Amino acid sequence: MFTRTESFREFVRFYPMVSIIVTIHLVLYLLTILPIFPNNWFFENFSGVNLYIMEGEVWRLITPTFMHSGFSHMLFNSFSLILFGPALERMLGSGKFLFVYLFSGFIANLATLLLEPLTYTHVGSSGAIFGLFGYYIAIIIFRKRMMSQQNSQIILVLCAVSLIMTFLQPNINVSAHLFGLLGGFLVGAIPYFNKKELSDSIQTTTFWASSQRKKVSFQSPIKVLIWATVIILAILGFWR
Repeated sequence: MFTRTESFREFVRFYPMVSIIVTIHLVLYLLTILPIFPNNWFFENFSGVNLYIMEGEVWRLITPTFMHSGFSHMLFNSFSLILFGPALERMLGSGKFLFVYLFSGFIANLATLLLEPLTYTHVGSSGAIFGLFGYYIAIIIFRKRMMSQQNSQIILVLCAVSLIMTFLQPNINVSAHLFGLLGGFLVGAIPYFNKKELSDSIQTTTFWASSQRKKVSFQSPIKVLIWATVIILAILGFWR
């Protein structure tokens, strides 16, 4: 479920929304380092600055979700999204996945506005990514058949480790992490699927997981090594 076996073209075709979000991460990062715009123009206009939000720049409740403070910040968050986003996009569809992602990011940024000082400045997609974990936890609690016990354990362990590191590492937006997680969980707990949609989702997920298992056995050692490296980098990103 969280092991990627697709080629690049297959990944883009199967998970368009994850691909678009990661592309936005990369493009915005490049625009912040290339001498196309004045120094720090993107950070000055799109980062989360509580004072400016209070003065009416409400787009800053969304745009910080796509901005990052450096290459490693952008890289690790993008790797995390590549690892944990596709399965959820497959379950929900691209539109609902985007809603969960943006809603979680919005709640994270709103909590930052309400709980942090007016001078507080922040960027990063961690709040939205925690929202994906929150949605997974809602699935584990309310729709157990949609995830195997092994995958459920992976999500719970990673979520627990990430929460612990949230409080241990410096320069972490604790409010965004906690409320992003809560936002994703609340969306996942709302029974907006009717019985037919939930049944279709379970069948689609089961078929997809089965097909993935069949494909894994035919993967080359190089591809397995590449994705193992990606997983290690994502875990290191949480520890950072």
